[in-house]
Amino acid sequence: MKLAYSLVAAALFSGQVMANKAPLKFDDVFDFKYAYSTQLAEDGKFLAFSTKPYRGDAQGQVYDLTSNKLIASVERGTKAHINRASTWVAFTQVASLLEFETATKKERKQLKKHLILVNTKNGQKQSFSNVKDYQLSDDGRWLAYREDSKKQETKEKSAKDTAAIKADKQDKPLTLIVLDLHSRQEQRFENVVSYGLSPAEYGVLFSQHDSATANNQVQYLNLNTQSVDVLFNEPGVTVSTIAWHPYSSIVAFNFSNYINEDKRRRSYEVTLWDANTTKLTKVSNPSGWYSAKSSKLKWSEQGERLYFENRPLLADKVKARKYSDETSLRDFDTIREQSGLKLWHNNDPEIKPREQHTWKKTNRDRQYQAVYHIESQRVVQLADETVRDVTLNTEADFLLGRNEQPYLKKVMYDGFYADYYAVKVSTGAKGYIVKDTPNRPSLSPTGRHAAYFLHDQLWLKDLHQQKEQVISKAVRDAIFADDKHDYPEPNPGYGFAGWQRDGSTLYAYSKFDIWAFEAKTGEAKRLTQGKETNTQYRVIKLDKKQVGFASDETLFLSAHNLQNKQTHIAKLNLATGELSTVLNGEARFDLVKKAKHTDKLIFTKQTYHQFPDYWQTNSQFNAPKQITNLNPQVKNFAWGQKPELVQYQGYNGESLQGVLIKPADYKPGQKLPVVIYFYRYMSQRMYDFPKMELNHRPNFPMFTSNGYAIFLPDIRFEIGKPGPSSTQTLINAAQKLIDLGIADKDKIGLQGHSWAGYQSAFAVTQTDMFKAVVSGAPVSNMTSAYSGIRLKTGLARQFQYESGQSRIGQPLTAAPELYIENSPVFFADKVNTPILLMFGDKDGAVPWQEGIQYYLALRRHDKDAIFLQYEGEPHHLKKFPNQVDFSVRMMEYFDHYLRGMPAAEWITSGKAHRPEE
Repeated sequence: MKLAYSLVAAALFSGQVMANKAPLKFDDVFDFKYAYSTQLAEDGKFLAFSTKPYRGDAQGQVYDLTSNKLIASVERGTKAHINRASTWVAFTQVASLLEFETATKKERKQLKKHLILVNTKNGQKQSFSNVKDYQLSDDGRWLAYREDSKKQETKEKSAKDTAAIKADKQDKPLTLIVLDLHSRQEQRFENVVSYGLSPAEYGVLFSQHDSATANNQVQYLNLNTQSVDVLFNEPGVTVSTIAWHPYSSIVAFNFSNYINEDKRRRSYEVTLWDANTTKLTKVSNPSGWYSAKSSKLKWSEQGERLYFENRPLLADKVKARKYSDETSLRDFDTIREQSGLKLWHNNDPEIKPREQHTWKKTNRDRQYQAVYHIESQRVVQLADETVRDVTLNTEADFLLGRNEQPYLKKVMYDGFYADYYAVKVSTGAKGYIVKDTPNRPSLSPTGRHAAYFLHDQLWLKDLHQQKEQVISKAVRDAIFADDKHDYPEPNPGYGFAGWQRDGSTLYAYSKFDIWAFEAKTGEAKRLTQGKETNTQYRVIKLDKKQVGFASDETLFLSAHNLQNKQTHIAKLNLATGELSTVLNGEARFDLVKKAKHTDKLIFTKQTYHQFPDYWQTNSQFNAPKQITNLNPQVKNFAWGQKPELVQYQGYNGESLQGVLIKPADYKPGQKLPVVIYFYRYMSQRMYDFPKMELNHRPNFPMFTSNGYAIFLPDIRFEIGKPGPSSTQTLINAAQKLIDLGIADKDKIGLQGHSWAGYQSAFAVTQTDMFKAVVSGAPVSNMTSAYSGIRLKTGLARQFQYESGQSRIGQPLTAAPELYIENSPVFFADKVNTPILLMFGDKDGAVPWQEGIQYYLALRRHDKDAIFLQYEGEPHHLKKFPNQVDFSVRMMEYFDHYLRGMPAAEWITSGKAHRPEE
């Protein structure tokens, strides 16, 4: 009896505690914090990041990982940076949110930033006001920064009119301060437009602009002697990018002169200068190639190679004709040049909006990768017109080259294709890998072999002999083509894990496992046993510059179970084949950072109820320790019950899963209002902590803590029938919730955005099962959207229907009936469900006129439809007031139609236009 009494008491007490927890309100969401710009010290002793609430001021935080304690906080601290010796953590301190929001557009540009240095030994802070930019030496002794002062701006402005040679507008001459953080001694230099502090204790190279006489100088401050030497002293001389060698006294920079006012065609010289020997070296470009101001300079880690960019000589700028005298007013050439014509031609590789986009984003300032080999003093051109892009890894001897130019026209209807090459860094020699493919190949570190996916198989190619073989056919018990891919295009593969460093072994993924293929023979070996447990193993790559795996290396793996959705961390020893799970449980684990020079790992653990705080451990995963607790307030809210997986059938009878989240106080047998939020596959979010923000999607805890159940179903589509297949799947999923006795059949709503916005807009033309729908940015008329433009990228939308997400699989002319059958607008008269449509009128993905078409069709048939137009907004709402407004209206809409609450005035009466007076 005593035991029974205690259990009853515990249950009552638990219910009381649950009842005392508050439902989430909109302003509660404002307080939830996330970490940004996370930095782990190279020696693993300190962790730093900026934590920012959804609405409020950021705070910089520094943790001592030895004591596992917070040692410093910096108000409004952003962009954490730890110097290599781990002596300082730097934060950029920005204006407060209140200052920003109350300032005019012009005033916002004038808001100043400050620099805060945190001493990692004692947590003490040093503040530097009005800092434009800064650099810290690796050893932490020296700080160089430029002051962004009003006084300097005024002086520069007044001097501009008398300058013989003007600096480029963005090259702002400011005061440079070089400070010895040990002795506190400083030197100041006026009118500095660029500077570079050496990582080691050598000096500072800087470029000065004399605004009065333009007798510019490039100077060097020796940090050991405090002496200043002038390297160049002549009118207009300037330096753009500056990059010090990682270990020696050599500094590289782009050198030029402001005399040529056309900065796009101004030629820069990549120049090396040795601070010890004062030797100056001009890096000569190959014939016909020139460097530009924005050319990036990047050293390899050991400094044996300097990577830079160049381009062919640009054509002379054509001077536009303008009206200048009476004769010009009647000159046909001058008149026609004012027309603003854009001529679209069928032979153009790209349609005009795409051509304009790529010109602005890429081609206007397109540069090609080159490299300077220090020992041989040779320049090698790595990219050119035949191989326009290379994926740069400064440590690799071979780079993957790519050229999409032959297939630009194909993008319009068939998606993105390219030719791929192996590019040898030492010579620039290019070896052909594969042409006309949508799938990115994998190149071995030695450049001897490459692997790619084609015709549902893995191919291995010997680039020396240009011989290729199918290596996955012999593996009969594994799937290498993505079997969840339901697009009308060739299936992609599951991808590649990498190569052994000596190029002898390729590591590739099947659906579940990691396989090792011998490069010489193609012989396969399975390294994991994921198929047996429905677990998908993938390599976690924490070092982005790693070229290949050592033969005895231990790899960290993500182990995601496709059935129960748990994501664990495992280790695989390549030498012994030993596979072990090191972090597991009913959660999702993610490795985030690894210290460069010590055995320290940072990871997160998250569930629907547990925020992904940072934890620390070592490679043995002994005694993990939680570091942060960024959102302790989670425990104060009725967050919801533990998510559950629900099984149901898809359109073609396939078994699918969805995630069901019930209110915290749910009691068995209770029938709930349900909001179904969906897109494509969603069940993998089972253990994800919900995004605590207000935007185009429902905030899950907001709904569950206010009496709703949330359901996240998987959707699989039928090619040619995206609308019907999605609708039937949603019906099946909803019916399953009804059959389980959880969903009230008269209180089920849909919410989706973009592709899911389309699905929800179509579903209500086919069924009355759903009692309210909120549809964001939906395509409503596939016949008009097919030949529309994605304004953000300038792409024709045809590829989305023929080979992409919209899944029709044929051109409009070949199958007009499919475009009509899948378009909600043609069945607007069948809609009996209240629907709330939302669009930003600057949507760059879906033409917002698609929303207008549907709204007008619904209005014509006197349907219960409301249209929300957010002015100046893109595909996803970006402005905070609009995010909040839509979130509130979404909740009010569902509250009325699913919970029977009184309708907000805007639902019944709208909102009249009231122009500003």
